[in-house]
Amino acid sequence: MDIGVCLPTGVPGAEGSQLTEFARRADHLGFSSLTVTDRVVYDSYDSIVALSAAAAVTTRIKLVTAVLLPACRPSTVELGKQLASLDRISGGRLVVGVSAGLREDDYAATGTDFHTRGGRLDATIEEMRQIWAGEGPHAGVGPRPVRGDIPLWGGGHSPAGLRRAARHTIGWISPGGPPQRYADQVESFRKLWAGEGREGAPRMGANCYAALGPNGREHARAHLLSYYGYMGELAEHLAKGAITEGETLRAVAEGYAAAGCDELFLLSVTADPGHLDLLAESVLR
Repeated sequence: MDIGVCLPTGVPGAEGSQLTEFARRADHLGFSSLTVTDRVVYDSYDSIVALSAAAAVTTRIKLVTAVLLPACRPSTVELGKQLASLDRISGGRLVVGVSAGLREDDYAATGTDFHTRGGRLDATIEEMRQIWAGEGPHAGVGPRPVRGDIPLWGGGHSPAGLRRAARHTIGWISPGGPPQRYADQVESFRKLWAGEGREGAPRMGANCYAALGPNGREHARAHLLSYYGYMGELAEHLAKGAITEGETLRAVAEGYAAAGCDELFLLSVTADPGHLDLLAESVLR
């Protein structure tokens, strides 16, 4: 199973120099991917801008949006061009995870309709692929992606989101949870995949919050209560679920691998690049 790490784009106060050093160190240590989350109404960096900075200081590591919210971006043409540009800058290392999202405030801030986001996401996927292929009404929009297309990866856990992932993308990224539950999710998604007439096996991913070191528990609690504050009491539950011990993280990673996970993304609660060394010691060595 591959292990990726999330850039600390959603850690309030993170410095730009920390993001680029984080990217360099993740590339050097051997993590499979650098991921970003996507949020508008929060003290966070723009996902595409942050990955572009990471692309400039790395050479090997994949760049993954896990996940991007295309339906709250007002212009599909602009989004398609930005993503194709990032793919070219990175030498074809981009994978675009997509979801409709749950936060109505992000849609209100960008002037897009929250209640029709699912249908718009379907249309956005189709239009972006036309743009990348040089087809359709916006055939002149460039640049072209390195391989002519950009892999899409599905996120979200609603029935519609799961069907969208099975129909349009390379697989599914779980928002998180225990490995025991993940095994059932893998089995269910594989059935959806087959039901859509897809061949081969879907690529299965999962997110997991990890905060190691002497202040890991405090960092996790502070960050998760802030980031998920809009969810009320559930934020407290999420804060308690963060992995804060190296041995526990190894066991959780092994559990995800046994459950059918192809790539586990460790989400960041601190902008300290040194935290990557602790993660690597636990799951890469």
